[in-house]
Amino acid sequence: MVSARNAPRHTIVHSSEPMMQRPPAPAATPEPSRPGLPRHVGIIMDGNGRWARRRHLPRVAGHRAGVRAIRPVMEACDRAGVHILTLYAFSTENWSRPRHEVDALMRLFGETIESEIGELHDNGVQIRVLGDRRRLSGALQRKVADAEALTADNTTAILNVAINYGGRGEIVAAVRELAARGVDLAELDEETMSRALYTAGLPDPDLIIRTAGEMRISNFMLWQAAYAELYVTDTLWPDFGEAALDGALQAFAGRERKFGTVNDRVPAPVIDAVRASPVG
Repeated sequence: MVSARNAPRHTIVHSSEPMMQRPPAPAATPEPSRPGLPRHVGIIMDGNGRWARRRHLPRVAGHRAGVRAIRPVMEACDRAGVHILTLYAFSTENWSRPRHEVDALMRLFGETIESEIGELHDNGVQIRVLGDRRRLSGALQRKVADAEALTADNTTAILNVAINYGGRGEIVAAVRELAARGVDLAELDEETMSRALYTAGLPDPDLIIRTAGEMRISNFMLWQAAYAELYVTDTLWPDFGEAALDGALQAFAGRERKFGTVNDRVPAPVIDAVRASPVG
């Protein structure tokens, strides 16, 4: 692990403080490498428990397998030309899971930061954690803050990790903070609201992928995903690799994004076919 001792530390926010603690601003918003790719992909990583159960293993083994799947997916995104990735790691609702599972997940988050931050930094990846980190342990908050500070100026790619994150809570917290700052909520517009969220400065996700087959978004990026394309696969997260990612990107490329408008234009290939057809 590359030490982050010399990097500036963030102030740890305690639960009595009303303000949202946001990650560092994006150092850059890297564009996709070619047309037809999403600028920003969000992944709801589901299926770790089922993966473990099918192998007669404890659920924690599934979570460890899920962590091992992250690096190959990040590398596959980079090869494909997608450079902004958001992973839904732990929701605000996940605290209701058994205490031993939650404790194991929190240890796993800390271990993963320690083992991966050096290489991510060397590869120019900016790490940003989205969510209310005040409920995390002090030690984990410090690891998060150190990782963010160390990588704050990296511009090759962005990895957002959503921990203790919930879309509804994010919106409520942002509105409360705007009100506390004296913003006239009667005049609140979408641009101001977007700047108040954890994702300020980033493009909204173009594609949301959910693994393990469930047809819901589970309180993930509710504001930001308003016009995201949804792709659901039955593949469990620990088994989700480059081929599965390529399938999601191909599906995205084949969709027509209208953003509420109507496209009455006849596709060019159809026009060409009509022109080439013999008359009478």
